[in-house]
Amino acid sequence: MAAPTEADIIKSLQTIRDPVSGKNIVEAGLIEGLALRGGHVSFAVEVAPERGPASEPLRKACEDAVSRLPGVLSVTAVLTAHRERNARSPRPAARPHAHDHAHSHGPAEPSGAKGVAGVGSIIAVASGKGGVGKSTVAVNLALGLAALGLKTGLLDADIYGPSVPRLLDIKDKPRSDGKKLSPIEKFGLKAMSIGFLVDEDKPMIWRGPMVQSAITQMLGDVEWAPLDVLVVDMPPGTGDAQLTLAQRVPLKGAIIVSTPQDLALIDARKGLAMFRKTEVPVLGIVENMSLFICPNCGHETHIFGHGGARETAARLGVDFLGEIPLVQAIRETSDAGTPIVAQAPNGPEARAFLALAQKVAEKLSARAERSAPKIVIE
Repeated sequence: MAAPTEADIIKSLQTIRDPVSGKNIVEAGLIEGLALRGGHVSFAVEVAPERGPASEPLRKACEDAVSRLPGVLSVTAVLTAHRERNARSPRPAARPHAHDHAHSHGPAEPSGAKGVAGVGSIIAVASGKGGVGKSTVAVNLALGLAALGLKTGLLDADIYGPSVPRLLDIKDKPRSDGKKLSPIEKFGLKAMSIGFLVDEDKPMIWRGPMVQSAITQMLGDVEWAPLDVLVVDMPPGTGDAQLTLAQRVPLKGAIIVSTPQDLALIDARKGLAMFRKTEVPVLGIVENMSLFICPNCGHETHIFGHGGARETAARLGVDFLGEIPLVQAIRETSDAGTPIVAQAPNGPEARAFLALAQKVAEKLSARAERSAPKIVIE
């Protein structure tokens, strides 16, 4: 069966009428970010903010219309609410208002935060800037947690630059039962990425609200359960995607990845400050590309400096989780889609990631014990 074309999808969407404008939704300009990869379709239905959740039936109608096309294997339609540039509205607060949680005790949980069914803990792997190897650390950390016996998932939350498809060499498309997507399983991990749905070279030209909605749906509309831990590979920086996760998902903690150089550490401190403002616990800092080991003579060279992340962690009062060396084997296995922890789990490079995974697992276990005290009746 031939795959549908973009024209076929547009034609099917033109059969759906916007109840507000009376026009079809294509003519009304509500369809954004249409992407087609084989028989897998993704797009956003963008409405005015005041229409918000009330437009869910419209989103569902669009999804159903495209699903009926011959050759369509899956449809991912996200609902976004975008405010025009000339609209005046206050910026959302980084912290929840006190009256939103007047009856809660302890630190207030962000408004709208809720767990993912069947997932024990969600942790974020973040960086203040790109190019520090955050995704490589996230993938190998997830594999390390799985090696410890934990049921582990990996969510690639970087919509603009997804790395997980290449790092795990996944070219398959996720299956859908019409309600939820099934994550792709590889190396014992359950993985999901927007990169599974669009061509590798196709840019995602999406506004911030569309990114937020896509991340929210990859959390809630994917059959993750059962998982002990879900590792989220965050996009670099401190923008919309990071705030979406920090404010809408009950993260058990965040891990900051940095290189030793001062420029990277400046941005790492910004990322750490963002998590603290949104009341997400910081599990610690990882120093990636800590030192270069010559493959011929074994000589160690600190190309980007050394110890900067450890000093930053001590200064900011967070744990230092370890050093990851800059070695050719990590780069080669990452490019090949067989991460070092999967390819050579007994090698020295993999041991650095496994040590990191052990520390993270211990922290998650300690937090679970503290949050569930024993009740003794005398």
